[in-house]
Amino acid sequence: MARRNKALRVLALTACRVAVGAAFVLSGFVKVADPMGMTHKLHAYTAYLEWGFGDEALPLQVAAVALGVTEFMLGVYVLLGTRRRIATRGTALFMALFTLLTVWIYVADPVPDCGCFGDAVRLTHGETLLKNVVLLAAALYLQYKPLRLRRLVSVRHSWIVSVCSLVYAVGLSLYALHYLPPVEFTPYKIGADVRAALQGIARDADEARLANFYLADMETGEDLTEQVVGDTGYVFVLAVPHVETADDGCNDRLNDLFDACNDWGMSFYMATASDAAGAADWCDRTGAAYRIVMAEDTELQAMVRSNPGLLLLHNGKIAGKWSNNNLPEAERLDAEIARFGQPSLWRGSAWTVLAVWIALLLVVTLADSIWIGQKFYRHHIYVKRFKPNKTMRKKIVAGNWKMNKTLQEGVALAQELNAALQADKPNCDVVICTPFIHLASVAGVIDSSLIGLGAENCADKVSGAYTGEVSAAMVSSTGATHVILGHSERRAYYHETPEILKEKVNLALENNLEVIFCIGEVLEEREAGKQNEVVKAQLEGSLFDLTAEQFAHVVLAYEPVWAIGTGKTATAEQAEEMHAFIRATIADKFGAEAAENVSILYGGSCKPSNAKEIFSKPDVDGGLIGGAALKVADFKGIIDAWKE
Repeated sequence: MARRNKALRVLALTACRVAVGAAFVLSGFVKVADPMGMTHKLHAYTAYLEWGFGDEALPLQVAAVALGVTEFMLGVYVLLGTRRRIATRGTALFMALFTLLTVWIYVADPVPDCGCFGDAVRLTHGETLLKNVVLLAAALYLQYKPLRLRRLVSVRHSWIVSVCSLVYAVGLSLYALHYLPPVEFTPYKIGADVRAALQGIARDADEARLANFYLADMETGEDLTEQVVGDTGYVFVLAVPHVETADDGCNDRLNDLFDACNDWGMSFYMATASDAAGAADWCDRTGAAYRIVMAEDTELQAMVRSNPGLLLLHNGKIAGKWSNNNLPEAERLDAEIARFGQPSLWRGSAWTVLAVWIALLLVVTLADSIWIGQKFYRHHIYVKRFKPNKTMRKKIVAGNWKMNKTLQEGVALAQELNAALQADKPNCDVVICTPFIHLASVAGVIDSSLIGLGAENCADKVSGAYTGEVSAAMVSSTGATHVILGHSERRAYYHETPEILKEKVNLALENNLEVIFCIGEVLEEREAGKQNEVVKAQLEGSLFDLTAEQFAHVVLAYEPVWAIGTGKTATAEQAEEMHAFIRATIADKFGAEAAENVSILYGGSCKPSNAKEIFSKPDVDGGLIGGAALKVADFKGIIDAWKE
């Protein structure tokens, strides 16, 4: 039952994560890929509220870009499981605000289209409200426990996700504003057949919307649509939704282009939604001699996301589009025409444009991984950075009593140690990990401000018919604050696998126990030079699913199993080498701060005679003591190694 409930929770979490993340990425991507389209949507709201903004006002453009970038970043964070608190709180806040906005839209009907997905996906007000209610529920579920979101990107690579996503989103917006959207979400795509749409034989529903294409003579009102669309040659249409807000800085190029069209026998029109007075003003400002016709402003805004923008028709089909910042050169009009309809590097499908972002992430991640793997970099980080900050980490001496001492003997040993430490305060944290039967009794005879209490193991099950097992909750109920997991003896004698240990770690943390997690290699692995590989695999197998916040409650203990009871000796230098490697591995996964703060204990043959030398190493933060912990004098001698 417990496993089924956990599976259902994971399924619900994944469904909410995908729904919220995908919706935000899609919504944000549409806005950053077509910011002018979103600007027009925002203008529709401000016009209804009579706020006095122009249809392409700079504040509306900034708001459109900011909204798109924020949504895109939040969606990426949710999907990849990085910046989880920011992501879940941000998406929940966004959905709460936009759900309220959608209720107002549903009731007041201020605009024909809410614009949440721009022109890419059109929804009715009712569909939008339903969508937002569902996403709000999903966002609130994610926000309830944000750290349950599993990371798909390591902590040390999270900055890459943030920087690359921000650069990509902002860069894409600026490109689309300066030129044209790299992805066309309106029906006015290159290759679309306007003539077919007007004849009612459009190839799809999107193309059928081109039936709204309409041009009329400015003076007589005569319908010129058939004349323009029926032309079998090349026809340029200069789209100027409103001459009052149009950029007239390109008028010389436009006039040169008009002259070139006359030379080549091509038609050239200017279409605007402004009245005759506005058209006359445009002619006075620019010296325009081309014919000016009337059109609907919404269609002009959709034709070309630029004011002015240039549309080229050929035989009734859209052959080319330009913004006012990259108009075709009049002197090379023949060469420009030869390129009409050819695909551009920055114009394509949404998948193509998204692939640029994915490629950027992969390239920067690979470069970062290569750099982090260099020996020089490791030296720079761990000698120059960690060593000065060593005092930030807890110094710990933990005793592991193993299967020793009766209840009465154990209580007496704990009382003796407690008295010794009360008489001579330790300069480090002290923990004793006892057999299960001792825990409750020992908890009552020690000063918890001097000595921490831990168990030597706990079960990988919450509760149930598991004879002889002791759960993490039971351990916690005795007053214990720590638990040893992954000890080499448990791995060897009881065949504890990484998966079993992963369950134990999770349950221990859920019950507020500090985990002392043991790792280390045996003699054969050391002689084969595989110690780094083995230790890294042990960490990855049981701890790398944790969040950085959870990992903060883990203490590591390196056990050179090959040097325990084999007659071989592990030197302080060998211990430091392995501890430095372990810290580097933690940095790769959880980030430099987590690696700097985690305490790594030495779990080899540590005695009063060698403790000071071992503890003096910059990456050794204490010891996990076995046999010496059973004698107060020896254990106190090791504790005192931390005293200067």
